[in-house]
Amino acid sequence: MRKLWAAGVLAGALLLAGCGDPGAGGEAAPQNVPDAPRAAPAEREPSAPPPSATSTARQRIADKPAPKVLYLGDSLAMENQDVLGARLKDRLGARYRSAPYSGTTLCDYLEGAGKDSLVPDADKAAALVRAERPDYVVLQFWGNAWGYTPCMDGITYDKARERYFDRYAADAKSLVQQIDAAGAGRTRVVWVLQGPDPISPDRVRRVNDLYRAQARAPDGLVADAGKAVAPASARYTWAEKLPCTAYETQHPAYCTEPGRGVTSLHRDDDYLHFCLAPTTAKSRPCPARSPGIRRMATAIAGALASDLR
Repeated sequence: MRKLWAAGVLAGALLLAGCGDPGAGGEAAPQNVPDAPRAAPAEREPSAPPPSATSTARQRIADKPAPKVLYLGDSLAMENQDVLGARLKDRLGARYRSAPYSGTTLCDYLEGAGKDSLVPDADKAAALVRAERPDYVVLQFWGNAWGYTPCMDGITYDKARERYFDRYAADAKSLVQQIDAAGAGRTRVVWVLQGPDPISPDRVRRVNDLYRAQARAPDGLVADAGKAVAPASARYTWAEKLPCTAYETQHPAYCTEPGRGVTSLHRDDDYLHFCLAPTTAKSRPCPARSPGIRRMATAIAGALASDLR
C-alpha cells in the first residue's frame, strides 16, 4: 500500500499533465494500429441459405451511413484517442473527431459557466456538437477529484466527498442537456465507465453509478471500458497486470510477458494511465502499443456497434 500511496501522489500530478500539458488538446487523426483483418459483410445470393445472425448484423451496419463520433475527455481520452479512432473506423467505418484535454472534468466542457476552464470556448461540448453534428458523443472522464480543475470550485473527493458527488452529478446532467439542445435531440451521449482505482475504489464505483443513472435519463448509452481493464472476477479490484486476451496472445506485441501469459496495463510508476510510454511535458496520444488502451477502445467501439444493430 505504501507503493500505491506513492503512486497516487505521482498520478495526481500526472492527471494535471495527463500525458503532458493540459492545454494541448484537439483533434488527432487516427493512426494505423495493427489489428485483425476486418471481416467483409456477408453477401446473399438468391439460392444461399439464410445468413447467420452475425452476418445479418454486419450487413445492417454496412447498409447504414457511417456514424459520426465525437470523443471528449481528460488525460485518459488524450492517450486513447488515436487507437479509438482506428477501432471505430475499422469496425464501423466511422467519421471521427476527438478533442480531449488533460486534467479536465465535466464542468470544463460546459458552456456559459462563467468560470475558469481548461477547455477553450470553441471546444466546449455543445459548440463541437453544433459544428460537427455527431451521432454520438463519447465522454471518458476519470472524475478529477484532486482540485486541479478551477471550475470545480475547490470541491474535492478527499475534503468534501458528498459535495463532490452532488456537484459531479449536477455537471453530468447539465452537460447532457447542453449536448441534447445543441444536437436537437439527435446526438446520443455515451458514458465510458472507468476502471478500478487502488487508492479510493468506492469513488470510481460511485462515479460509474452516476454515469449509469445519467445514461438512463435521455436516451444515453454506457460503454463499460473499465471492465476490460479489471480482473474478470473482481470489477473494482485494481491490477497492474492481467492475463493476456486471445488477441494479445496471438499478437505478442500486446502480450508483454508471453511466457507467463500476462500483460502490463500500467507502468509501474503510474497506476492511473494506461499508456506504456513515459509521460512527456506535452500532451499527446499514446505512442506505444498499450494493451489497456486497446482493450478500452475495443469495448467502446463494441458498445457503439451493438447500439447500431
